[in-house]
Amino acid sequence: MGITIMEVDQLPQELINQLNVEKDEYSDWGDIIPAPDSPGGIRRWLIQCNEIVVGNLSARPSAYGPNHGSIAMNIGVAIAPAYRFRGFGSAAQQRLAQLLHREGYVRVEASTDVMNVAEQRALAKAGFQYEGTLRSAQLRASGRHDLHAWSHIDAHAVDVRQGGVTTTG
Repeated sequence: MGITIMEVDQLPQELINQLNVEKDEYSDWGDIIPAPDSPGGIRRWLIQCNEIVVGNLSARPSAYGPNHGSIAMNIGVAIAPAYRFRGFGSAAQQRLAQLLHREGYVRVEASTDVMNVAEQRALAKAGFQYEGTLRSAQLRASGRHDLHAWSHIDAHAVDVRQGGVTTTG
């Protein structure tokens, strides 16, 4: 499977149309009011398989403290309906986590609906670790939803010990 990711400034309208054709319970947001850009902005990547665009990834900074070392990248994925359940999402999320680690981000995180078993499997296959449940974290057209939190930690950058983290790289 020749999966590649390519950072872009803007998603192609054709992909947006493909993703909006078939809304499921995890992508029906109801009325959307654009949220203010997060510090550092949202970055986007196309997911390609043998040069065919099959979906997209996004990442935005999530600060856990006032210094650069406390910034994680929170990622999301959307696969066009015709290409789901083929492993594209897990492969792309793994590549994005590795890319962000090479850029110096120790923590890459993702969240998914507690009922979205397919994405939970994809995250586990991509090397993410389940961390817990975020209660009533997301509002969609059907109401408030709990999310599962997942993380991908750069093993080369930290040595995690009980009671704290020691930087090794």
